[in-house]
Amino acid sequence: MIRQFADVEPTHFNNDQAKGVAARVVIGRKDGAENFFMRVFEIAPGGSTPKHRHDWEHEMFIHSGEGELHMNGQCTPLRSGNVVFVPGNEEHQIKNSSGELFTMVCLVPSKAPEL
Repeated sequence: MIRQFADVEPTHFNNDQAKGVAARVVIGRKDGAENFFMRVFEIAPGGSTPKHRHDWEHEMFIHSGEGELHMNGQCTPLRSGNVVFVPGNEEHQIKNSSGELFTMVCLVPSKAPEL
């Protein structure tokens, strides 16, 4: 299976917990993925994912833009080409700190919700 990520309809999050987030499950259950799900997140300038934690780890690849990882009480700059490992049960949040779209790929185990 090969597809363009932009052909997958995004789910938009814009509320008091997440702002300016478009999320796509580009590989998931319906594709037969049994071990991992791949999601692509686009975060608008000034936007952010919710501050949250869960019991599974996940891995991220920063495709474009600049942002910040908030984890363990620290703020760490992110930029295109960075890879990020978030262990399970760590509270974390991603913020777009630039005036451009921030795009990242996120992998989670199949025991996690797709979004």
